[in-house]
Order: sequence, then structure tokens, then C-alpha cells
Amino acid sequence: MAVSTGGNEDEVMSTINITPFTDVLLVLLIIFIILAAVTKEPKLPDAHNKDKVQPSQIVVIIDDKNTIQIGSNTVTIAEAPAAFAALQDATGHRFKSVIIKADPKSSYGTILQVMDAAKRDPADLTDFGLANHVEGQPQGQSQ
Repeated sequence: MAVSTGGNEDEVMSTINITPFTDVLLVLLIIFIILAAVTKEPKLPDAHNKDKVQPSQIVVIIDDKNTIQIGSNTVTIAEAPAAFAALQDATGHRFKSVIIKADPKSSYGTILQVMDAAKRDPADLTDFGLANHVEGQPQGQSQ
């Protein structure tokens, strides 16, 4: 865009006005900020088991409020090592595996703390399985 300075006709002002360009960039920035705030987190994919979970007498259920149920007893994380030891004593230390059925909304840290409690002596559980929905079953049942 050539703009004349009004003096000599041979002189041409060679500056560019970047104000409209800056305005467009700011509007685009605002649009991207709003879109980033509105978009939802993507849904995690469902896991599919090819192998069936083997039955175990040591089953841990963790619900969406991070309530821990070991066997038939609801315990806190501090009571978990004693609960695992009691289950091992009751079964004669036959089992080395624990099946954890955790709600997708439960805390990952709670699951790790439960696994750590199961590894402690005298329970000494070393194998862990995470149960999920088995394909072909109604949504309310899991294995």
C-alpha cells in the first residue's frame, strides 16, 4: 500500500499499518482460549480382555469414593496390610495373586497404595490383576 506524503509526488511512504493484522490475531487468540476451556477431556478407551481372570479368593474392590473393600471387609488404607495378612492366614498362604476391581473414577494413588499394602510382609502377595468389564456381559456385571 503506497501512501503519498503530500509534498513531492516522487516520495512514497513505505510503512505498513499492522493494526488490523494485530486485531485479527487477538480475536483468533480469544477464540482459541474459549475453545480450549470448553472442550471436554476425551473418553478413555475400554480395555478388552483376551484371557479370562482366574478365580481368586483375594479380591479388592475400590469404588469411586476410594472406599477399599478387601474380601468382605471395608478397611482404610492403614488397615489394609493387616487385612491382607488375615486373608493369607485364613487361606494357608495358598494365593499369591490379588484381583483389584477399581471404579474408573477411583484414585490411581489409592490403587497403588493397596498394591503396596499387599506386597508387605507377612501377606507377601506378588501378582496383581486389574479386573474390567468382560465383553459380552451386561454392563452391571464384571469379572
